[in-house]
Amino acid sequence: MAITGNKNDKNTLDLFEHQAQKATAGSRPLADRMRPVRLDQFIGQEQAVGKGSLIHSAIENDRIFSMILWGPPGCGKTTLARIIAEHTQCHFSHFSAVLSGVKDIRNVIEVAKEQQNFHRKRTILFVDEIHRFNKTQQDAFLHHVESGLITLVGATTENPSFEVIPALLSRCQVVTLSPMSESDMKILLKRALSDRDNGLGQLELSYSDSALDHIIAISDGDARSALNAIEISAIYASSKAVRNDNTNHEVPLEEVENALQRKALIYDKSGEAHFNLISAFHKSLRGSDPDAAIYWLGRMLSSGEDPMYIARRMIRFASEDVGNADPQALSIAMAAMEAFRFLGSPEGDLSLAQAAVYLSTAPKSNSIYTAYGQTLKTIQQTGALPVPMHIRNAPTRLMKNIGYGKDYKYAHNYKDAFVPQDHLPEKLQNEIFYTPTTRGYEKIVKERLDKWRALKKSHQKNDPGHK
Repeated sequence: MAITGNKNDKNTLDLFEHQAQKATAGSRPLADRMRPVRLDQFIGQEQAVGKGSLIHSAIENDRIFSMILWGPPGCGKTTLARIIAEHTQCHFSHFSAVLSGVKDIRNVIEVAKEQQNFHRKRTILFVDEIHRFNKTQQDAFLHHVESGLITLVGATTENPSFEVIPALLSRCQVVTLSPMSESDMKILLKRALSDRDNGLGQLELSYSDSALDHIIAISDGDARSALNAIEISAIYASSKAVRNDNTNHEVPLEEVENALQRKALIYDKSGEAHFNLISAFHKSLRGSDPDAAIYWLGRMLSSGEDPMYIARRMIRFASEDVGNADPQALSIAMAAMEAFRFLGSPEGDLSLAQAAVYLSTAPKSNSIYTAYGQTLKTIQQTGALPVPMHIRNAPTRLMKNIGYGKDYKYAHNYKDAFVPQDHLPEKLQNEIFYTPTTRGYEKIVKERLDKWRALKKSHQKNDPGHK
């Protein structure tokens, strides 16, 4: 349901609200306690809300216009809306698209009319997660935004070009917010560590640079996630420091990893035979030994192993250990699973045996497995890098105007349907993850890929400004 509030009506409540907030501060998450209430406390988003920006001037002069705040989780959308609420002289209404429906919208509109008619006040309506509203719900706002009864401030993590109806979008300024930078995130975390009123200052903890860098890396520009992580690790570190009677404790990387990534490993020792047999089967397939593979398959089926479990392992093997050395292997493994599902046992056992023999005699390559593992490692190290503008799709005018798809080269317009342009984020240009072998079909892939990579390198050498 909608929550409404009016800055001018809260003077008599300030004392009570202050006491209530003070009493409940300890139970509120750190991310909520550290939320800034003034523009000068806001960290990051300089381009969008820094001094001299349109948003900054609008808030300072109480001239708020209808806008859509578009950005990833934890970038400051809700915080910015709360700052608007704190500074505006208008009636302010907070509305959750997750919890509200058309009936609640009508109630908000009625209150807005009362504020206009009896108090001569405009209404600013903040709609959190506006992309959750369907077309009918968004239509309910349209007339009132157009007439000026309400000033709409919407927040969304989804592209408004797709999630907000065109008529409503055309009446709003889209404000694009970015993930928090690493430097801004470090300022935020250090502020939380030193703040004794709302932060973790009373714990008297300091963090090593590597520990802070780790929290920043796993948070991917999400301030809320980073504050949650440092709160969890601080509780863990402070309790450990108390046990060891260690004051002024500096939290190392290892303690942060333990606090955030420690997992209980579950292992059923009574199932050792199960794991031994599947290990023998898998290694026989990898070792190109069809006799051993079919033997261990028979042993598992005879002992009552779930045939679908074996089928799933062969499907995994087809990608992990055969890969593009024989692209048909994955299809064979999938077909064997479907055949067993159709026939059942014992008729379907032969389909599994056929797939096992095929996989064990197929040329082997773990290049896909290695490439994907290296890719995930790089993603963990570099975070959520932005998609280069030239390879973003631009189906709407808004997206074209801000540079989506600019200078993109359509491969089919070039010789052999290949054009030497970059498709990775700028920070990862020329990174190579996939290195095919010279075995099976992958030998053909390697020859083709070597040629393309050589053309790309030559193009980069001759045209440093390429895309």
